[in-house]
Amino acid sequence: MTIDASPWLLLLVAFLFPFFVLRSLRSDGKGGGRGGGCRVPPGPLAVPVLGNLLWLWHSPADLEPLLRRLIARHGPVVSLGVGSRLSIFVADRRVAHAALVERGAALADRPEVTRALLGENGNTITRASYGPTWRLLRRGLVSGTLHPSTTRARVFAPARSWARRVLVGKLAAASGQAPHGVMDTLQYAMFCLLVVMCFGERLDEADVRAIATAQHDWIVYFATKMRVFAFCSTITKHLFRGRIKMALALRRRQKELFVPLINARRERKTRTQPTLPENGTTFEHSYVDTLLDLRLPEDGNRALTDKEMLYDEIKATVSDDHDEITEDDTQKMPYLKAVILEGLRKHPPGHFVLAHKAAEDIEVGGYLIPKGATVNFMVAEMGRDEREWENPMQFMPERFLPGGDGEGVDMTGSKRIRMMPFGVGRRMCAGLNTAMLHL
Repeated sequence: MTIDASPWLLLLVAFLFPFFVLRSLRSDGKGGGRGGGCRVPPGPLAVPVLGNLLWLWHSPADLEPLLRRLIARHGPVVSLGVGSRLSIFVADRRVAHAALVERGAALADRPEVTRALLGENGNTITRASYGPTWRLLRRGLVSGTLHPSTTRARVFAPARSWARRVLVGKLAAASGQAPHGVMDTLQYAMFCLLVVMCFGERLDEADVRAIATAQHDWIVYFATKMRVFAFCSTITKHLFRGRIKMALALRRRQKELFVPLINARRERKTRTQPTLPENGTTFEHSYVDTLLDLRLPEDGNRALTDKEMLYDEIKATVSDDHDEITEDDTQKMPYLKAVILEGLRKHPPGHFVLAHKAAEDIEVGGYLIPKGATVNFMVAEMGRDEREWENPMQFMPERFLPGGDGEGVDMTGSKRIRMMPFGVGRRMCAGLNTAMLHL
């Protein structure tokens, strides 16, 4: 029998509301003693508990427009009570640099909202707590797969060459299709490459799309359905146990797809002579081996001009008798790189980074970030800051060419943040250089 959790939530609110009102009244004025007189970033007034519960009925798509309005009212750093935890959002690049670089160690942890509910141990690079386990996993990923050295990049050159052939073949077969079909082809080719890099196996289209669907379903479900457990998880895990069951089912589906591929690499590794020809379906290197050892939307009328400039650059770099553009050729195409950088600036893959958690009370930009608070950074807003970029809402790749306002931009943000599509600081995406190579 399915039970509607809404009446139970309302009953819970009615029961706990007086308690939290009294608690909030008693705590007024007591927060200024920490951090040398700094205050928690401002945010909208909310009725204790009830204000937080209202978030449970909002779509995640509502968050970014709401934050823009709050930033216009309160300033570039705002706080919101999401569930029983304080969440702080940063839209200012200078404050972001102070938090992620200057005080990076104190903000290198991750929240643990649903880890215990799903029986996960946190031994993943994205979700692991900051410490020895995370350092080991990160070091293995970078040194074994993602290091920008020429030797490591060339290890996966056959995989990239195969993915390019897949892309060209599908685009040629689907000439004249709608733009969304072209986007699907681009995403499919990129996922083919990622699967090969991860598992070392060239799979057929049905298997690749099954893995892509499993990953997509998990990410979307986690982002839209699991944040309810940020509020009183000891209670909500019973009220919303159907969501936990669904999340566990999605995790099982991932394991059904991944475990056979992992076991195949393990078996291959135990052979006396495991190396296989690179022209087969199995590649010599994969990310799993290291573990066993341890959309660019077009902008109006500019699209045709950008395509013409890219075409002219390609024609000037590659002769007509070339069957394929090589990776060495792409290094001679500055406008191609400028288009990629402008796409990442104006349309970053994620408008927020994965949330950080404060390991201690810290002062950033004159604000107090209390220990245990969740901190996130508005990546898209920083890349569209009109104080930093000329005409930020226009797609202008030439801004990254010599003489442009984006020339020489530092994607790592180690000295200054202007755009941060891959994050900044200790938890910056380990695959930054590999992602740029693939793009």
